[in-house]
Amino acid sequence: MDLQECLARKDSGQIYFPEPELVDAQQKVLELQYDFNATRPAEQEKRQQLLKQMFAEIGEGCYIEPPLHANWAGQNVHFGKNVYANFNLTLVDDTHIYVGDGVMFGPNVTVCTGTHPVHPELRARQAQYNLPVHIGSYVWVGAGAVILPGVTIGEGSVIGAGAVVTQDIPANVVAAGVPCRVLRPITEQDRQYYGKGRAVDI
Repeated sequence: MDLQECLARKDSGQIYFPEPELVDAQQKVLELQYDFNATRPAEQEKRQQLLKQMFAEIGEGCYIEPPLHANWAGQNVHFGKNVYANFNLTLVDDTHIYVGDGVMFGPNVTVCTGTHPVHPELRARQAQYNLPVHIGSYVWVGAGAVILPGVTIGEGSVIGAGAVVTQDIPANVVAAGVPCRVLRPITEQDRQYYGKGRAVDI
């Protein structure tokens, strides 16, 4: 199987195997990620240039705090504008991850698209399949949350720290837990009061 066939199968949701051509292509893009993670804090311009080479799409005003860990160095990641990611964002980007404008990732968040069959005989052959993830604009993903393959999170929602998101989450809700579930809608009261009843005064 040539590289193009491998890549097509990788993005199709079908089972595939780590062909040597695929592994070689992955290693090449990971060199850029290594360079990004080795930048100094003052090298902001260099970071931005590297991110433009690494990511499929990255909008203006995005900030990713190294270290960043991505299976394909962001080659399958599509960020909108003004996305912020704290330390240790892990993107298992074996297929596409779509992130809207103004999304915030807390530290140690993991977004997975790659997964494996349950049957051990298939896993012994390193079988894998991938499902895309969609995160709407202005979502806040709390520290340590894990987003699993195939999930869509609606715009404006909050995913609580440590949540494991196994299914779709609608727009404009607060969701948390293991597995992640909707706790309540975001309301006008949230515009008037922020954390623990403190009034918004600006």
